[in-house]
Amino acid sequence: MRLFVAVRPPENVLEHAADALAAVVGAAGHDGRGPIRWTPPENRHVTLGFYGEVPDGLLDEVAGRVSDVAGRTAPLILELRGAGVFSGRTLWLGVAGEVDALVALGRQVVRIGEDLTGRRDERPRSRPHMTVGRIRVSSTGRHGRHRDAAGPLTSMVRALALYQGPAWTVDRVHLVRSEPGRGRSGGPLYTDLAGPDLGAGPVGAD
Repeated sequence: MRLFVAVRPPENVLEHAADALAAVVGAAGHDGRGPIRWTPPENRHVTLGFYGEVPDGLLDEVAGRVSDVAGRTAPLILELRGAGVFSGRTLWLGVAGEVDALVALGRQVVRIGEDLTGRRDERPRSRPHMTVGRIRVSSTGRHGRHRDAAGPLTSMVRALALYQGPAWTVDRVHLVRSEPGRGRSGGPLYTDLAGPDLGAGPVGAD
């Protein structure tokens, strides 16, 4: 199964971000059905570590180790702030607040996957973010360059540069199964497999 570990913002934070995005899209004169494929709100998250395909037999050990790391980490306060683009095609909202603690937690989460699978998560995690949209494959050219979405992405990033969402307390992380193509509009289907609390102490501790 395909696994990753993430932080999920609460409903009020997601709604605040969705309202800001809708306002920006509307101000730019777009109807939301253009070259950008928006991430469904229920799929929006901040990735801590991506494990890829993990044998079913390792699930309990992965979950146990994630719970142990979470239990040793104090809850932290975050907020969504600003925006940017990765590789010219992925639109994201940035994360502010206790980011150093979040990055440190992410390093521990990533190490679990490396220890158990022998694979390295090569994706940079030093800039926590929440992906909100990607350019549709059909709108890219032969070399992956988008034909008509550069303008909308650039204008949205500028409009969201000063965005600041409500703060929230991160008190748990989520071990998530990803099933590509099985979700809404052909996107991935995410299923929470475990949601250990932060600061609960190591697994097995009294």
